[in-house]
Amino acid sequence: MDIEPVDAAPAQAFSWASLRQRWQDLTFLHWAVTPELVAPLLPAGTRPDTLDGVTYVGLIGFRMVGLGLRRGPGVPYFGTFWETNVRLYSIDDTGRRAVVFRSLDASRLVPVLVAQLSLRLPYKWSAMRLDRDGDRLTYRCRRRWPGPAGATSRIEVRVGEPIGAPTSLDHFLTARWGLHTRAYGRTLHLPNWHPQWPLHRAELLHLDDELVTAAGLPPMPGPPVSVLYSPGVPVVFGTPVPLR
Repeated sequence: MDIEPVDAAPAQAFSWASLRQRWQDLTFLHWAVTPELVAPLLPAGTRPDTLDGVTYVGLIGFRMVGLGLRRGPGVPYFGTFWETNVRLYSIDDTGRRAVVFRSLDASRLVPVLVAQLSLRLPYKWSAMRLDRDGDRLTYRCRRRWPGPAGATSRIEVRVGEPIGAPTSLDHFLTARWGLHTRAYGRTLHLPNWHPQWPLHRAELLHLDDELVTAAGLPPMPGPPVSVLYSPGVPVVFGTPVPLR
């Protein structure tokens, strides 16, 4: 099996875009864990993707902007919202690297319902906001529906200088060109594409999170091993393909 390389800026692998959006003001927190810990949580036909023998759990807060179909404009009001997701890293039997979402909390109910029904993605409806004070960003989330209702997360970071030469770990955690999900009895791969991430180092000032454990994972072992920030990128998605 040929495993696709970790490429920070590949050519777009699909010609027809089903969705387009922009991701803004992203903070990435990651913890290193053993592959055995997360393997039971991945969809059939995939296994943990690893770097130097370990895999990662990610907690990512950001703003979704201008979500829209194909080449059309973003959906007014419903297409822009806050999101916080818990994700794992996967590879399938064809060698495609991707992410697997354990939860995606979003501040608009309609996108939550559409994503749940179409791709069976584990979206949750939550109250969320981002407060900015100079180079300090605070992400807040409180889950509304479905449960566990009341699960909360608060992430506070200080954004540092741009990263001129990202490390192999920086690329491994952010250069992801698809997602795996289990929907209606099949495991699907949904490709995406965006320009290379503009990344910054960031300092974690405060973390009080219940979303990781609500996603079926144990408490993380200490502080995150990677804290990154990006002002954002435009993103397009292709169409889902079942795993063979």
